[in-house]
Amino acid sequence: MKQTGGIDIMTILGLILGLGAIVGGNILEGGHTESLLIFTAFFIVFVGTLGAVMVQTPLDVFIQSMKRIQWMIIPPRNNSELMIEKIIEWSHVARKEGLLSLQRIAEEIEDSFPKNGLQMLADGSEPEAIRNALEVELIMNENKDLLAAKVFEGFGGYAPTIGIIGAVMGLIHVMNNLADPAALGPGIAVAFVATIYGVGLANLIFLPMANKLKTIIDGQTQYREMIVDGIVCIAEGENPRNIEIKLKSYL
Repeated sequence: MKQTGGIDIMTILGLILGLGAIVGGNILEGGHTESLLIFTAFFIVFVGTLGAVMVQTPLDVFIQSMKRIQWMIIPPRNNSELMIEKIIEWSHVARKEGLLSLQRIAEEIEDSFPKNGLQMLADGSEPEAIRNALEVELIMNENKDLLAAKVFEGFGGYAPTIGIIGAVMGLIHVMNNLADPAALGPGIAVAFVATIYGVGLANLIFLPMANKLKTIIDGQTQYREMIVDGIVCIAEGENPRNIEIKLKSYL
């Protein structure tokens, strides 16, 4: 029951449309794409934003957030229907062979969450104790992932401000070179492009990433809540048919 996922086409299409709108709009206005590709502006905004986020974020949370970037392209896929079938199968095994027989099944499961639940069942833990233990694990996993999402919210919050700083720096450069007309163009370009980078990165990449992570985390939590209910129902000795009816309400 290893969780696998395919490529999230919506993320790719969204990025293409968002970036295409900016580049295409610039071309339609008679501008040149090269005018948007200014490394100095990008360096100021991206590195400055990265530094600000690193200041506010503990190392372990920052590392966790970087690992979650892959969820943007290949999100975890939880097959709820298959899991319900597995839980019903476990309930039949428990009724026929006893709870201790679930130990053998638990050893074959890769996902640690249902694995822990089955092991507690096999150990003869009370239903309420199983629920409490699994819910603590569920909440801790959810909080850890939500902290990762908040890191990208931080990126989205700082990027526009750093972009303004880059714009001001560009204007300062312009003011210092008023006597040199050749230096005015690059300075003004950095000023405006830095603002575009700051606002663009925030609203096209960072904030959407944070919101998408929250959606994925919500799905993960709902999936695990279903597992908790299923395992507790087995511990309480409920009829497999009743368990199936209850769990299908999650679909």
